[in-house]
Amino acid sequence: MSLFESIILAVVEGLTEFLPVSSTAHMIFASTFLGIQKDEFVKMFQVAIQFGAILAVVVLYWRKFFNFTKLSFYIKLAIGVMPALILGYLFDDYIESVLEKPIPIAIVLIIGGVVLLFVDRWFSNNNIDDDYAITIPKALAIGFWQCLAMMPGTSRSAASIIGGMQQKLTRNLAAEFSFFLAVPTMLAVNVYSIFLKDWKYNGTEQKGYQMILSDTAHTTAFALGNVVAFIVAIIAIKFFIGFLKKYGFKMWGYYRIIVGLILLALFLSGVVTTA
Repeated sequence: MSLFESIILAVVEGLTEFLPVSSTAHMIFASTFLGIQKDEFVKMFQVAIQFGAILAVVVLYWRKFFNFTKLSFYIKLAIGVMPALILGYLFDDYIESVLEKPIPIAIVLIIGGVVLLFVDRWFSNNNIDDDYAITIPKALAIGFWQCLAMMPGTSRSAASIIGGMQQKLTRNLAAEFSFFLAVPTMLAVNVYSIFLKDWKYNGTEQKGYQMILSDTAHTTAFALGNVVAFIVAIIAIKFFIGFLKKYGFKMWGYYRIIVGLILLALFLSGVVTTA
């Protein structure tokens, strides 16, 4: 993976992590189109650059994250992240080994797009618009909804936002709580991928940080990728909230369906190989 390719992947991550379009799907497709060899460092890199996206949320909502007088906020996030931590630890590697292929992901993109076409209609009467009204049971329920994103192509953002709206949150509050919930979720995944997981790289088992520090190119890609993902994610979050207030989810549904159909046609026709 070249430095240019790492920047492209970081831009894709920053743009799509908090939009209801599946960042995992878009990075897999970007890797496929760029012809990036999917070695263990590339797989780890695609997870590690989420750290930059995490920082974007913390910076934009720093008053919320550093208001230590509101203990309930942290309790709700801790409760909400538990289902993903437990189920992710038990099943994530298996699910990705089965479903992290371009054709199944394109199909999931289309199905998710159809769902988004109707979300605003299904939850048009939601009235919870203050995060203090999010109870612990509601936070837990949203956490279980977030687990749907274990299926590549679903979108963690879409799953948790729909979960929030199913719990009567307004779409704006559901989106914001999805951002908040992303921080501990993605932080846990980053810690596991970088410091705990054993990756088979160059014939030996290495931790993620060992791969990052193994040569200058890897270190540079990791650092620059996170900086790029951070900057792009800030722009994407601000854009998404404004777009959501004005247009809702229907346009994202159309986007997913169109992109999914195009990609499905390309892969099934052999124009783009999935190998």
